[in-house]
Amino acid sequence: MGSPSPPDPALLFIGTLYRTEGHFSEAREKLKASFGEIAFQSPPLPWDYSDYYKEELGSPLTRTFIFFKEMINPEALAGIKLFTNDLEQQISSGGKRHINLDPGYLTPYQVVLASTKKYAHRIYLSKGIYAEVTLIHKEGRYSPHLFTYRDYASDEYIQLFERARICLKERMQTSGQ
Repeated sequence: MGSPSPPDPALLFIGTLYRTEGHFSEAREKLKASFGEIAFQSPPLPWDYSDYYKEELGSPLTRTFIFFKEMINPEALAGIKLFTNDLEQQISSGGKRHINLDPGYLTPYQVVLASTKKYAHRIYLSKGIYAEVTLIHKEGRYSPHLFTYRDYASDEYIQLFERARICLKERMQTSGQ
């Protein structure tokens, strides 16, 4: 019989999707105020994987990932998703969002995303928030699952998460984890 154990700390990231740099900058500053110093962020990446957000956010869209220095307890993910939903509303106007904020975390073994949408492959966390394992680390790199979004399955994103994994492992070593 196994014994319960606390989770390993995880590296928090927020995937942002936006049309204008101003809305991204506003969100970035508010995220920093809540989650602390940024370890690194991706370059702005063109996002043309679907038309899902076109009516609400406009086009063309840009994706930028923000990775935070401070490690988190994975239990915090539901609360973080509720916070980012509120922040999206603060930055919206006319009933439309100007930015989409997708929080998640990564561990040496997986990349996990939070969602308000329930599907067969998602696990309920709390307060109406679900989580999905989007990438798993096997054979020396992150790999997508059957339901992984196409952008997260791309080599470009996987390389970015591999970089974040190295950052996390270094932080875990220096903190004795």
